[in-house]
Amino acid sequence: MASFRILLVEDFEPVRQFVRLALQSRAEFEVAGEALDGLEAVQKARELQPDLILLDIGLPKLNGMAAAEQIRVVAPDAKLLFVSLETSPVIVQEAFRLGAQGYITKLRAHADLIPGIDAVLAGKQFVSSDLDVEVSLGTNNHHRHDVQFYSHDTFFAESATRLIGGALKADGAAVVFATNSHRESILQSLKASGFDMDRAIQQGTYISRNAADALSEFMVDGLPDPGRLLGTLGRAIESAAKATKTEHSRVVFCGEGVALLWAEGKTEGAIQIERICNGLCDTHDVDMLCAYPLSAFRPAHDGPAFRSICAEHTAVFSR
Repeated sequence: MASFRILLVEDFEPVRQFVRLALQSRAEFEVAGEALDGLEAVQKARELQPDLILLDIGLPKLNGMAAAEQIRVVAPDAKLLFVSLETSPVIVQEAFRLGAQGYITKLRAHADLIPGIDAVLAGKQFVSSDLDVEVSLGTNNHHRHDVQFYSHDTFFAESATRLIGGALKADGAAVVFATNSHRESILQSLKASGFDMDRAIQQGTYISRNAADALSEFMVDGLPDPGRLLGTLGRAIESAAKATKTEHSRVVFCGEGVALLWAEGKTEGAIQIERICNGLCDTHDVDMLCAYPLSAFRPAHDGPAFRSICAEHTAVFSR
């Protein structure tokens, strides 16, 4: 099993103790050192060359932002994950500009610390769910294939509603492959947000299917048939895009078929679907959000499995 050396930078002892205990839940996490201020953080980053640095912002002598700038020079291979009380979108955006791969608010650390570390170590961005996601991650011209790990069904519905609502407001379209209960909760949430969903369904700009039914069309012996998968998803996405009657309209896809496979122990099948969907995002001009219940990755989020899913996505969210 690979091990990861972590530098913990935090001036408040109770928080350091909490982080130490959390890291002990995973044998592959090693606290290589600790620093109590920004200057010491830079020094120890240079000496230790850790894989990951957990960095507070409100540090004595040199704040976390200034320390991050220097750390990028003295330990360029170390990944940065901020853990802070600061929630200002401007500060979060600046943290990512300085090279951070993740940002966790201390109020969410109990739930987000281990998932955040796993995501960042897998090379992906991670943002606590109580932050402004779009501001934190910025915008770019590439299509997104994000993943939402949720601790309660309502959190998945909220994330899907935000994504779908943004597309519909921009005269785009959405495709949902989910369980019947989640399909209904997402639909009702969109209606409560003021969207005319009956009209969207009639026009074809909102397509919703049972995830298990969709899986049955392209799964063969526990693994996806690439041609069939691209046919099933591609047809739905193309149909939704065509219904907008505008060129280059935004189309989004929310799915949890992969979570159904994961729950059945068909983990390799789920990972293969995620890989195929990475290509689909580019060829079909679509942004994707996949969803998994956090309970599927217990205990301690089942590190290697959790990281394998994170690695197939552009960004990771947990709530």
